[in-house]
Amino acid sequence: MVTMTEEPKHNVDGHITPEPPAEEPPTRQVPGVHVGPPTPGGDLTTEAHEALQMKVAMKMVGSAMVFIGFIQVFLSASTGAEITIFPMVLYFAGMALWAHSSVKIPTVRYLVIIFSTVCALGFIQLGEVLFWHKYVIYWGTIGMVVFFMFQTPKKPSVPQ
Repeated sequence: MVTMTEEPKHNVDGHITPEPPAEEPPTRQVPGVHVGPPTPGGDLTTEAHEALQMKVAMKMVGSAMVFIGFIQVFLSASTGAEITIFPMVLYFAGMALWAHSSVKIPTVRYLVIIFSTVCALGFIQLGEVLFWHKYVIYWGTIGMVVFFMFQTPKKPSVPQ
C-alpha cells in the first residue's frame, strides 16, 4: 500500500535533517500604515476623522468644479461660442478648494488659493470672457494635467 505522506529526509550520517522554516509571504503593507480591520481604540480622534473626511469632500467638490468649468471653457474654445463669467468663477473656485485640501506645502497652497481668488475676482470685475482668456485656461489646464501625469510617485522607503 502506498501512502501519500512524505518521508523524512536523512543526512549522510542517517540523522533526520530539520526542514528550514517556511518563509513568510511578502506583505503589501506600507511601513507605518495600518492594514486590516480597524482597531477598537482607533489611532485617530473623532476630530481627526472629521477633518480627514472634510479634506476628501473638498478634493471631490473642487475637482468636480474644475472639471465642470473646464468642460464649458473647452466647448466654448472649440466651437467659438460665447460664455459668461460663471464657468471661469466655477473653475477658479474649484481650484482654490482643491489646493486647500490637496497641496501639502503651505506656501504653495496659499499662493494657489490667492491666485485663484484674484483670477475669479478679476473675471467678476471685468464681466466678460475674452477669446484669449479661454485659451489660457485651456492650455494651462492641459499643461497642468500633462505635468502631473508624468510625475513618478515617490516610493516608500524600505525599513532596514
